[in-house]
Amino acid sequence: MRLHLPIAGLILLAAASAVEALPDSAAALRARGLEHGYNLDHAEALAAFNEAIAADPADPAAYRLAAAAVWTELLFAQGAITVDDYLGQARANVARQTVSPALAAEFHDLIRHALALSDERMRNDPADADAHYQVGAANGMLASYAATIEGRLLASFSPARRAYREHERTLELDARRKDASLIVGLYRYAVSTLGAPLRLFAHLAGFGGDRTRALRMVEEAAQYPSDAQPNALFTLILIYNREARYDDALRTIGTLRQRYPRNRLLWLEAGNTALRAGRPLAAKAALEEGLARLSRDPRPRADGEEARWRYAYGASLVALKDGVAADRELRAALAAATRDWIRGRVHRELGKLADLSGDRARALEEYRLADRLCRQDRDGDCSDDVKTLMKGGYR
Repeated sequence: MRLHLPIAGLILLAAASAVEALPDSAAALRARGLEHGYNLDHAEALAAFNEAIAADPADPAAYRLAAAAVWTELLFAQGAITVDDYLGQARANVARQTVSPALAAEFHDLIRHALALSDERMRNDPADADAHYQVGAANGMLASYAATIEGRLLASFSPARRAYREHERTLELDARRKDASLIVGLYRYAVSTLGAPLRLFAHLAGFGGDRTRALRMVEEAAQYPSDAQPNALFTLILIYNREARYDDALRTIGTLRQRYPRNRLLWLEAGNTALRAGRPLAAKAALEEGLARLSRDPRPRADGEEARWRYAYGASLVALKDGVAADRELRAALAAATRDWIRGRVHRELGKLADLSGDRARALEEYRLADRLCRQDRDGDCSDDVKTLMKGGYR
């Protein structure tokens, strides 16, 4: 399993970083907004952050968190909702849905306010650790938007580098601010996964590496009581899956499910992680509970979300050799899929079913189709897996 995300793109799971709690109503409103956001209540989250802005118009964090809420809504509309979107080949240059002009304008207006206010605070007090934190967090949010919503990786590089430097400076000024370890650790981890030429370029640009240290920094942020703690926990799901530390990933997902029980996607994440770990029974159980929650949830679904659930559930049934039920779920996934890499993975599973039934010719036909779909959507992990299946079959 590979992780080929650009440095700026990796920050997306940590973009809505934290603020020091202040004893005022604005802080309570920000906390309420974060609670809503992690529970997938996007409109309620944005409303709470806008109330926080009204309560304290000079606070850059409220503007940044409101921008993050808009960004999250746009990601949801694009269907970038699970670790699967960030494992494997980078998909920054694939076709995207047209972004709502109103939401795009709202994001840029909010992030401009956050940048202006945080820069002003830092100019007034260059030794203020939190001022550096706010500048870095706002730039990180801007980098994430450019990389994930606009697909402009080069445009995301400059704000990403600024985010990294400002959070390094935060830690120099106040080593207790482990919330700043999240962005620094995440960027270091990204650099550590690059090939030698790109790693050298990243070092020359000012980014550090060291995978062990990087993971430790993200884990420290996940243990540090702050508003950034949930972001760090979500980030660890990605990294633990990348490192094949599936027990740690599932344990982290369990912690988040207890905190945010309305976030149905955590059950989908648990099922996908269990599949990677080779535990189809555990995956089936998590996905069945998640599907039940999905059926009772009247809130909007992400683009292609139904296909994600049906594909994962179908894959667990393939692994359990429940052919009839697996075929039904996989056909439903195909009908609902909006992305070629999902279609490719579904055809991979259909190929496995054909192999199990002894129909090698049909299996090869499914695998060839899977390979084509996965490659054109830059899903290298799927393509590699399919090539193995074409040679040796599935048993």
